[in-house]
Amino acid sequence: MIGSERSALVRRGLRFALTGLFVTALHALVAVLFIRFIAPEPPLANGFAFAVATVVSYVINTTWSFSARLHGRTLLRFVSVSAGGFLLAMLVAWAAQMAGLHYLLGIGAVALTVPAFTFVLHNFWTYR
Repeated sequence: MIGSERSALVRRGLRFALTGLFVTALHALVAVLFIRFIAPEPPLANGFAFAVATVVSYVINTTWSFSARLHGRTLLRFVSVSAGGFLLAMLVAWAAQMAGLHYLLGIGAVALTVPAFTFVLHNFWTYR
């Protein structure tokens, strides 16, 4: 990998990580506000918060992390990768449970694998 390609990859990765931290906090805030002011239904609140966070994540990652244009094609790919990340999170958590690991280790494994998985797919598929 050429030096400029490597630095661009690192820049995209750092921006992706910062965006992930932001949208995670946004998800939590939206869920709490939904429960407090709209309906005390955590599953519904988290579903709504996930949708909000996914849209915000798409806009920020497209325009800032990957310096691309908002487009239907990238939106479809972004949502597909997000769905894959969701399934991977459930699979990793299930595998940790089947291995008899403490649930916090499963959460840690999800936190380590899903962002890496989604970044690689976004970098080499969604925005190419």
